[in-house]
Amino acid sequence: MALRKPKRDVVPAPARRPSRRLRFLATATHRVLSAVSRAGRALPIAHPRLHGVEVMRDLPYRDSQRRAHLLDVYRPRKRTKPRPVVLYVHGGGFGIMHKDSHWLLAMIFARAGYVVFNISYRLAPVDPFPAAVEDVCDAYAWVVRHAREWGGDPSRIVLAGDSAGGNLITALTLATCYRRDEPYARRAFDTGVVPRAVVPTSAIFQVSDCARFGRARKLHPFVTWVLVGVERAYLRGLHGSSIDLADPVCALERGIAPDRPLPPFFVAVGTKDPLLPDSKRLAAALDRLGAHCEARYYAGAIHVFHAAIWRRRAREYWREAFGFLHRQLKES
Repeated sequence: MALRKPKRDVVPAPARRPSRRLRFLATATHRVLSAVSRAGRALPIAHPRLHGVEVMRDLPYRDSQRRAHLLDVYRPRKRTKPRPVVLYVHGGGFGIMHKDSHWLLAMIFARAGYVVFNISYRLAPVDPFPAAVEDVCDAYAWVVRHAREWGGDPSRIVLAGDSAGGNLITALTLATCYRRDEPYARRAFDTGVVPRAVVPTSAIFQVSDCARFGRARKLHPFVTWVLVGVERAYLRGLHGSSIDLADPVCALERGIAPDRPLPPFFVAVGTKDPLLPDSKRLAAALDRLGAHCEARYYAGAIHVFHAAIWRRRAREYWREAFGFLHRQLKES
């Protein structure tokens, strides 16, 4: 049974734009984190060659002439046969960051032997939902078509992403497993390729009603304000069942059987991450649908903790994530 939702279910609310304070905060955060990322990439120890990796930058996956539609390829320099593929989707609350800010995570996967396609996508509030989902679906179709040209095996694709990126790869997974009506979702479905594994980390799986995080557990008011601001910027007042690909956990919680089996998930989050409840919901929904899910809750870890690779919890995360992927990607 397919998850088909008519467009009339999308109800334009009296959309409230994100506040000026939130837009200022997002811009400042984006600039600071981008500067830190550039500085880190400039360090001699970060040179890809030292890690046995080569990088090809700024390949277009859509013919739009926009920087939002570019990707980078990270791959091992030594390859004797096609390698498993990672499509990496960055986080940033759907409104900040880009592929260049997440070079470290792409490098980690490439060092481990994966051919990594690290993408950018359009950002809210200029391009609200469903622009990001559409871009991720198109990037997936591009990777399926071109993975072999870059030394990848399109039959062994892993989807990985953090925070908002974890939401987007879960939505993409639904698009590959459920026959939906949205043209962009159909493009992913029509590839005929379901990812072999999905690794969302520190992810938000329901963007609507972000105030629920403050109701579920005691949060600092600033955190709730930021989360609600993310919702307003991304959804711009849309609600109803046709935002399933913004709220993939809600779609899965309906318990509708997919047209194709769901792939295995490795769902990871820190116990001090305000988004923790969403990961628990996703794990429960996947379990009810009979999908394989390994959920990991890292004690004391904060949001996107796995990027701090020098810390013990991050090292534990990468060890367990790669163990999961090794089990799922064994060649028959």
